[in-house]
This record gives sequence, structure tokens and C-alpha cells, in this order.
Amino acid sequence: MRGMPLVVLGVVGLALTACGSAATAPATTGAAPLKVLCTVDEAWCTQQVAAFQTETGIPTTFERKSAGDALSLIRGAAGMPEFSVWWGGASDNYEAAKGDGLLEPYQSPNAANVDSRYKDAAGQWTGIYAGVLAFCSNSEELRKDGVSAPTSWDDLLNPKLQGQVSIAHPSTSGTAYTALWTLRTLQGSDDATFNYFDQLQANVVAFTQSGSAPVSVVSEGNAAVGVVFAHDCVSAINKGAQQLGVSFPAEGTGYEIGATAMLKGAPNPDAARRWIDWVLTAKAQEIGAQAGAFQVPLNPDSAVSPLSVQLRDVTLVDYNAVEAGAQRTALTTRFEEQIAAAPTE
Repeated sequence: MRGMPLVVLGVVGLALTACGSAATAPATTGAAPLKVLCTVDEAWCTQQVAAFQTETGIPTTFERKSAGDALSLIRGAAGMPEFSVWWGGASDNYEAAKGDGLLEPYQSPNAANVDSRYKDAAGQWTGIYAGVLAFCSNSEELRKDGVSAPTSWDDLLNPKLQGQVSIAHPSTSGTAYTALWTLRTLQGSDDATFNYFDQLQANVVAFTQSGSAPVSVVSEGNAAVGVVFAHDCVSAINKGAQQLGVSFPAEGTGYEIGATAMLKGAPNPDAARRWIDWVLTAKAQEIGAQAGAFQVPLNPDSAVSPLSVQLRDVTLVDYNAVEAGAQRTALTTRFEEQIAAAPTE
């Protein structure tokens, strides 16, 4: 596959599987409240929870956290989670939680719709969407700096971009950890990867806590380039930030399979299973685009927004989410020790 050009808009998303979908079970009354730990944009969390509550009659609340913070919260409440279900965020975070024994297996009948590459074989987590890592650039700031939109990871090391790159911290952000593991895949060793980040650090204005935060930093002109998921930049463009454009590294970029899972010791396991059944349906997965989130839904019967990126048009690295999850603690610890401490707000 070849890399995509700058400003990827108006393209049709790729359906990644080829099976039908099963319907959500009928609604029940008198159900206990369900608490969802949500790791997508706030607007999407709000609409998804409201739609589930309407569909099932189950009172439902959510708390929004970035993926790294969500994983830390789950680890801190091992065995006695406040939440019953985790929804959204890259699957390598779920692999890390799985390795710690923090997830409860559930084989939803609707998981038959999901390609085996995008779900855990034992049902510990199931994929619901795909997203691609990209560069989000402010054309006005690039012009001031006298540089073109980046089309490789090495372009981010350009001295003209000193203090002009925005990226989240991999300890708190699933997006940033996807970037870290992408570079680890491309560089071939831990030492080479951290040598790259040693060089990049001089160009980073500040490591943000949230993976989508660099979009705002770049849109407001406080940096020229952000490392984000493409759908977050596209969402900002769709809302009127016409100074922004999307480009991809020609040597390869990483991607996420956004997932959902029950938590071990879930206080409301029946409602959690209902949630998972429902979010795997086509109707439920179409809510993302309605909320302005342009990830690619993994249910093949879902209508796909024309603003979603076609994965087949992007050069993707061989992203091993299982290995990424296993190495998460070691790599983020080294990042904090060698590159920068994790932001606290």
C-alpha cells in the first residue's frame, strides 16, 4: 500500500469484515444502573450512553478518561471496579489489562460479525472501530516556519519545528502509546526508538495528557504539527478548522482497534453484557459519525461516513497489539524516566 496525500477528506471508510449482525435483546425494566468507563470523545460517550438507555431501559452513566488514565484507574481498583464495562480505546490497553487479569471474558453472539484479527479469541475484548495515526498540521503555522506538511516520521525532527510539535504522553494517552509502539516497530529496538524520542523532544512544545488534545493545540496556532488519530483531525476540519490538514508517514503508520470489555468483578455483569451485545450492532456503531467521530466501524452492516479514512489507502506498519500490550508498562516507564514525566492535568 502507498501513503496518502495531504488533506484526506471525503473518502469512504473500509468495511473490515464480511458477516451479518445480530440484534440486541429486547429491553428490560427495573434494571440496576450501569456505569461505563468511556475512552472516546465526550460527545460520542454522551450520545452512545443515551441511545443505550433508550434502547434497553437500563439507567446508564459514564465517566470519560483517556486510555492510559483508564488503564491506571482499572489497575487501581483491581477486583472491586467502580465500572462494569470499558468502552473505547486501543486494544493494546485491553491486552495490558488482560495480562493483569482485570477483564472478564464474554463471547457476545454479535462478536461473530468481527474479524478474528480484531477481537480476543477468548472473548476478553472485542473490537468496535478502527482508527489510523496521522499528522495534523496547521498550514498557516507551517508557512511561518518555512516547512511543508510532514510525510515521514523523520520530518518531525526538522530543527525548524523546534517547539512546534504537539503529541500526548504515552503513559496517559492510548494515541501516544500507539505512536510509541509504531516507532518501536519501525526502529526495530527499544534503544533506537528512544534515540528518536530524545531527538523529537526538542521539537515538542509540551506532552499533553489526552491523545486528542494536540488537535486543539495545533488548531489554535500553538504548534504547527500534532501527532493524533486521523479521525480527530478530520472532526476538527469538519467543524470549521479549515487551516488544518491530514498527512501520513510514507514509511508506515500505526493504527488502533478500539475495543470494549467487561471488567473483572463488574458490579452489574448482566447490564455489561447487554452493553457489549448492543455496541456491536450496526445501529449502535453508526452513532459515532452522528457524534462527529469518524473512526471506521467494524460491523460491516454499519453505514460508513465519507469522512472516514480508507485503511487500504494508507501504508500501515505490522502493528502487534498483543506485544504492544505486553510491553506497555516497561516502555512507558522508560519514557517517563528518559524523555518526560507524565502530565498530571
